[in-house]
Amino acid sequence: MTTSTAANAPRWLESFARWLTLRRVRAHAAILAICLWGVCATDFFTAGPFDRAANIKFQDFLSFYTSGRLVAEHRTADLYNDEVRREEMVKIIAPPNVARETVVPPTAHTPIQVSLPYLYAPQFALFFVPFSRLPFLGSAGVWVALNLVLYFACIRLVLKGRQTLLQRCGTVFLCAIAFPPLFHFFVRGQNSVLVLACFSAALLAFHAQHEWLAGIALGFLIFKPQFLVAIPLVLLLARAWKPVMGLAISASAQLLFARVYFGATVVNAYLDRLLHPNRWLSSAELSLAPVQMHSLRAFWTLLMPWPPVSFALYLVTSIAAIAIAASIWRSSSSLEIRFSALTLAAVLANPHLFVYDVLVLAPILLLLVDWHWNKTKHSSAALPLLIYLAFFLPLLGPLARWTHLQVSVLAFAALLWILWRLASDVPAGHRLASSNPRVV
Repeated sequence: MTTSTAANAPRWLESFARWLTLRRVRAHAAILAICLWGVCATDFFTAGPFDRAANIKFQDFLSFYTSGRLVAEHRTADLYNDEVRREEMVKIIAPPNVARETVVPPTAHTPIQVSLPYLYAPQFALFFVPFSRLPFLGSAGVWVALNLVLYFACIRLVLKGRQTLLQRCGTVFLCAIAFPPLFHFFVRGQNSVLVLACFSAALLAFHAQHEWLAGIALGFLIFKPQFLVAIPLVLLLARAWKPVMGLAISASAQLLFARVYFGATVVNAYLDRLLHPNRWLSSAELSLAPVQMHSLRAFWTLLMPWPPVSFALYLVTSIAAIAIAASIWRSSSSLEIRFSALTLAAVLANPHLFVYDVLVLAPILLLLVDWHWNKTKHSSAALPLLIYLAFFLPLLGPLARWTHLQVSVLAFAALLWILWRLASDVPAGHRLASSNPRVV
């Protein structure tokens, strides 16, 4: 029988576990939701495309919208032409036939300048062709509304069959609203919910023991390839051949489609951008970008002022995270533990992970809460603390500007380490592939 990990926990961890009641969790989530969305409403409650801080509303969506317009106008050759894109974006937010005073905040006295390079595969732009037929702000509103529906659909699907969480669905819904990455996704108009959907679909497929389908779902992440730095390596090291093959087929099919539909010139321009990040990093990652990033790369960039040293440490620690996740995946622990480890490795090794993409942790935080409540005797007293920190700490990323320490990354790494300890405690041969194989 497995030894209880919680039995040997330090007293302060036990005290925290007793302090962190459902009532307190609801109170913290309510306060956080009111603060985040109150700030959002105040900031966005202005006429025109600029918020009160003179930033473009839904500014990342502007890049997607511009790409959709270029494809709709049969100008795919300009998808990766930054100068053309810059001119198009200025036209979108300040049309020539509209007085400048109606679109620019009164405090702005300089020409409108926009620099948002397109960093995605060309086929991703097809997704935004229908959106380009609407005015920018209306299109952005439709985009974020559809993504919010998809976000809560993913949360609901993860809850399916988990009675412990379903009995507390009000608290789960409140925490889902208060999750800081959701706020950042909204104000930027990002595509993080699509990444979340890929992970959620893979989770459901693994639960139903359709490993090929799980790999195909993960292969759709090729539109944001930085998430595929760790996942194929973890699955390969764990000898999970079916999901690896599904992933490879899915990703290859999308790239082949892009090659046939857009032609070699456009695809080569994308690959050139992908393989030479130094050409666009200065515009995509401004000087303060690392304080809003939450992976090992940002952690070492902030901590070490010498780029070669920070990059070397990023590589070493990423390899360690991948190896730990592969070890967990090979173990006979439950899918909740193994899939959480896979997701954490994808987050930690991601070289370009901004706070809005931390949204992918939403399913595994729910999985781990449910697992802890149902397996308390075999869990760790540190697990509730680390789940709480993983939920809350992305909000405090800007403090790293002064501390040079991105503490959220420490919480993610510690959570992966705890999962490895828990997986090591599972008796050999006691494989729990799914707590509910009929979830799909």
